Amino acid sequence: MTAFNSNKILLTRGDLPRLGLNLSPSTLLRLEATGQFPKRVRIGAHSVAWLASEIHDHIAKLAAERGAP
Repeated sequence: MTAFNSNKILLTRGDLPRLGLNLSPSTLLRLEATGQFPKRVRIGAHSVAWLASEIHDHIAKLAAERGAP
């Protein structure tokens, strides 16, 4: 049996709101371009997704920063 690798799990735009990330497509593009959000992975001609591990790391970073002055 192989170990479960969360680096291979992808989250779509529909998954992001369930994680508390209610961002418009244009906001996602802007944040990605400035390095403030993980880069997307193209999964089809008209579909994108994000690595779950990178999204969870991003959320953890936001949570850690909220306590900073």
